[in-house]
Amino acid sequence: MIVMNSVTKKFGYTEAVSAITFTANRGEVIGFLGPNGAGKTTTMRIILGYLSPTGGSVKVNGIDPMVDRITVLKQIGYLPENNPLFPDMKVREYLQFIAEVKKVHEFSDVAKEVGVTDVLEKKVEELSRGYRQRVGLAAALLGDPPILILDQPTSGLDPIEQEKIRELILSLAKKKKTVLFSSHILPEVEAVASKLIIIDQGKLVYNGDKPTGRGAVEKLFKKLVIKIA
Repeated sequence: MIVMNSVTKKFGYTEAVSAITFTANRGEVIGFLGPNGAGKTTTMRIILGYLSPTGGSVKVNGIDPMVDRITVLKQIGYLPENNPLFPDMKVREYLQFIAEVKKVHEFSDVAKEVGVTDVLEKKVEELSRGYRQRVGLAAALLGDPPILILDQPTSGLDPIEQEKIRELILSLAKKKKTVLFSSHILPEVEAVASKLIIIDQGKLVYNGDKPTGRGAVEKLFKKLVIKIA
């Protein structure tokens, strides 16, 4: 579904991403880990075609996002870290707007799936952060894209809301969607991911199956990134 081959991205003299290579297959839930500034968001934006790589190649279902970005974006549901909603719109109005942009006839099934049917008549600015994240997820899911890219989907949420988002991500995996999500909450990644990609200072330091055993993800992360044996 996603193939990155030796992708590099420079901003001036700074190399934000350095020769990253990985593949994301159908049905995989990939925990994308790394410290702040490691290059996670930059990598996600390259996949989406928001940024062009300085070197290397990217393919989404065989398509280069820099050559045919519109086709690629139709296959991806994206939830950025700073969920960009329109605060003065009602949830119903916002989802209807996104549905029309994506040429989807209705949004009720998705609203039910993410649990926002009870706030459809509320303005976005009246919602808790947890509900705002759910609305953002609903927007990402409209059009039934086979790929989801979620940047810190549970950041700032209380434990109950975090659990609800985790359950939703697991349900999406059962539908054979490819999910690439970043998170700083390592127990969350341990509970949800089937595969890990870890980057540090723009470089790939791990690409493989999630280690088994309680606390294994945290132990691996500390060993590779924090350099704790």
